[in-house]
Amino acid sequence: MLKTRVIYPGTFDPITNGHIDLVSRAARMFDEVVVAIAVGHHKNPIFSLEERVDLAKRSLAHLSNVEFVGFDGLLVNFFQEQKATAVLRGLRAISDFEYEFQLANMNRQLDPHFEAVFLTPSEQYSFISSTLVREIARLQGDVTRFVPPVVVEAFKRKHNQGW
Repeated sequence: MLKTRVIYPGTFDPITNGHIDLVSRAARMFDEVVVAIAVGHHKNPIFSLEERVDLAKRSLAHLSNVEFVGFDGLLVNFFQEQKATAVLRGLRAISDFEYEFQLANMNRQLDPHFEAVFLTPSEQYSFISSTLVREIARLQGDVTRFVPPVVVEAFKRKHNQGW
């Protein structure tokens, strides 16, 4: 019997409780979950790739079937390298669906074996985005309800370094 392997790609700058919700649910649905942390050149991440991988690992250490990989380049190439069954994407709003639908179809044009699986976050996480969390943290607001404690501490360190 073949193992199912899903990739959950993103920049995870930072990983949020919404991301954790989706990974936890995917870990029950698939044999293996790969949290694929993109370099994210175009987004100018606050946290380095190494920091983002570490924060994700520490936030999801309770899940034994999850691994963490940094990657750069086309998702479809990473999908092939990982011998994945599917790619997981979260949908918070209709606007997310339109964008993700377009990406999934483009990737399927590049590789007919590419499959996308869409999950909606639990209701209490449906409004959380890394962009909003970063902005709140940048202005020294309280993000403790939106991210795991290790991320709260990482933001404090960034502030102490003059961020």
